[in-house]
Amino acid sequence: MEFKDAHHLILNNVSRFIELTDLEKRRFISLLKEVRVKKKDFLLQEGDVAKYEYFITKGCVKAYTLDMAGTQHISMFGIEDYWTTDMASFISREPSVSFIEALEDTELLAISRTNYELLFKEIPQFEKFYRILYQRSLMNYILRTNHGISLTAEERYLRFKEKYPQIVKRIKQKDLAAYIGVTPEFMSMIKAKIKKRSAT
Repeated sequence: MEFKDAHHLILNNVSRFIELTDLEKRRFISLLKEVRVKKKDFLLQEGDVAKYEYFITKGCVKAYTLDMAGTQHISMFGIEDYWTTDMASFISREPSVSFIEALEDTELLAISRTNYELLFKEIPQFEKFYRILYQRSLMNYILRTNHGISLTAEERYLRFKEKYPQIVKRIKQKDLAAYIGVTPEFMSMIKAKIKKRSAT
């Protein structure tokens, strides 16, 4: 994607919640850093401090933690028009416990912690924008936690497929299984069961 188009995409994202003047739009864009990463590269690794918040303009990433056995536990996928970082690390400047890995060659616009604070100072409306962004992220986290307790693995898969059909098409089954919280083999059983049921 041309970065002119990338700028248009991020401004459209912001304009859903706040209105900016042309001067404010140009200032916002000036505070962003253009980033490209290859498939399997990391934007963040466990132990690093998250220095940037990223807006995805092209590509796909996953965020996950590793348990003591080295098993991935995926907390989110991000594609075009999504924001991603380890917010706890970004805000607190403490080391992250997460990894953010590119699943495809990916292009992003990044804002550093310094420029993030400068943005709030120069364009106070962005406090409203990020408040809405974080509230939505928190609501999604609470909903995902509740679903993990109250729904079966099949129900979690069906809800994810219904809500994020564009993501399902772009990720491997083992990653989907790690997000749902099952083994790849059990994920295959779930999909086979659903296919058999729909054929009858």
